[in-house]
Amino acid sequence: MTDTGTDHTATLREHVIAERTRLAELLAALTPRQWDAASLCAGWRVREVVAHMTMPYRTSTPAFLRGIIAARFSFDRYADRAARADTARLSDAELLASLRDNIRHPWRPPGGGVAGALSHDVIHGLDITEPLGLPPAPPERIAAVLENSTAKSLRYFGVDLAGRRLEATDASVGIGTGTPISMSAKDILLTVTGRRPLPVE
Repeated sequence: MTDTGTDHTATLREHVIAERTRLAELLAALTPRQWDAASLCAGWRVREVVAHMTMPYRTSTPAFLRGIIAARFSFDRYADRAARADTARLSDAELLASLRDNIRHPWRPPGGGVAGALSHDVIHGLDITEPLGLPPAPPERIAAVLENSTAKSLRYFGVDLAGRRLEATDASVGIGTGTPISMSAKDILLTVTGRRPLPVE
């Protein structure tokens, strides 16, 4: 008998490894100017996004707890401070090495599991590739993120689909209920994470 839960987790894990590998290869080809370019994360350049993505690999639990307490238990405030501190002390090459050296790292966000790790890498990958005009993650990987999205995770981004259903044209996935609107899986993910405005019907 096949353990479908185990198979699903293994598939997500394969996507995580593949996405980190893909991003490491893309980042290795960036110029200093591209590392300094604005990302889709307000106030962060590409290098701050990479610092944030790799922060879990360098941060111990005690250090995280000290940081989150100092940030008055605001994760966003803590993450911003940590990313800026890391880019001040680490070179772009060191940030890239942090990603390369941890492609198979088992980190998972609290309560997010492997699906949360994949979402973290794919979404922040788009924060880098979109403004630079670089290729996004493949549609099937983005679809895996969307398929594992929960109402709670979408509320975090403050996006209300308001009676609309976004259906992918390049993958078998959709999100929301109501009037169907067709777009790529990438554009759906950018929309539901607040990185792109909701389409006008």
